[in-house]
Amino acid sequence: MTDEPDGQTPATPYHPEEMRATWDLKVGKSISLQGTARWTPAGVVTAGIAASAVLLSIAALVRATRRS
Repeated sequence: MTDEPDGQTPATPYHPEEMRATWDLKVGKSISLQGTARWTPAGVVTAGIAASAVLLSIAALVRATRRS
């Protein structure tokens, strides 16, 4: 089952719960930046796990330096 007209699967799978954002930033006449972001509930969980791991390791480093 494909939704693409040429019969190929889309590059990014469709998630009904995903959130997307796009933005354009123009500074003067010569600088133009464009960006997109995609966020899914799985990404929220993964970011939470990564932030917890970083904070836990920082706490261990701070505790180790205080003992010295």
